[in-house]
Amino acid sequence: MPAKSAQAESFDPRIDVYINKANPFARPILSCLRELVHKAIPDITETIKWSHAFFEYKGCILANMAAFKEHCSFGFWGQEMAAVLKKAGVLQDGAMGSLGKITSIKDLPSKPDLLSFFKQAAASIDNGQYISPMAGRKRNTMARAAKPTLETPPDLALALKKNKAAGKVFTGFSPSCKREYIEWLIEAKRPETRERRLAQAIEMIAEGKQRHWKYQG
Repeated sequence: MPAKSAQAESFDPRIDVYINKANPFARPILSCLRELVHKAIPDITETIKWSHAFFEYKGCILANMAAFKEHCSFGFWGQEMAAVLKKAGVLQDGAMGSLGKITSIKDLPSKPDLLSFFKQAAASIDNGQYISPMAGRKRNTMARAAKPTLETPPDLALALKKNKAAGKVFTGFSPSCKREYIEWLIEAKRPETRERRLAQAIEMIAEGKQRHWKYQG
């Protein structure tokens, strides 16, 4: 079989599904943003987190986009980008995402401006200026005593092996994210409860969801 191109590997088919499931008005918006992100940053990768589309660069979340019933949103994650967007006059304070509620492509900054923003966001990661919105939370977490690592139960390990998408996502989870799923599973008191939780866990993990995804992001 021919090897996949680097470009093909950077596109996640789950994002195609996400865009196709969005309302008709949202599809060209999401497709345009996606195309420009890849054009500006060839090494960008895609994923699904908390049921929405995310773009990652060198292990950092660069931005995310989401489609809702009547609007879309796009947000840069690096806190340093707020000053860049504010200077350009496009930052929407207090609104979802960085660019406010987007109902058509006309609501977006110009393509040259968007390409510039994406490149500046990537550059902030390259030069070490990237500040994650999770930085404070991570510092607090590191200050606490680390819990011992839990071994993956055999039934969970087997289910992850059978579902390659879930296995790939679970491998990329932090130890705390893995722990949340493992504890939820082993705390089940009845076999049928454990079996039901295992099925639910595999489904959520395959979608890129952490155990308590409803309360995140």
